[in-house]
Amino acid sequence: MDTLTRDLADKARKLKPDERFALVEEILSSLDRPDPEIDRLWREEAARRLAAYRTGTIEGIPAEDVLGPF
Repeated sequence: MDTLTRDLADKARKLKPDERFALVEEILSSLDRPDPEIDRLWREEAARRLAAYRTGTIEGIPAEDVLGPF
């Protein structure tokens, strides 16, 4: 960790918890930028899967089998 990063981390630790949460949220959001191309590909995949389900090409899996008991 370089000096600037260490200094920023030390200063962040002195913030109130809600201020630290806000800072973390800001930093994380800067790393997770939406990608329209990936969103488009997921929409197409979801449409293909729904069409396959509706035509009986694939079967659904009960939520309990995937997530366990609620």
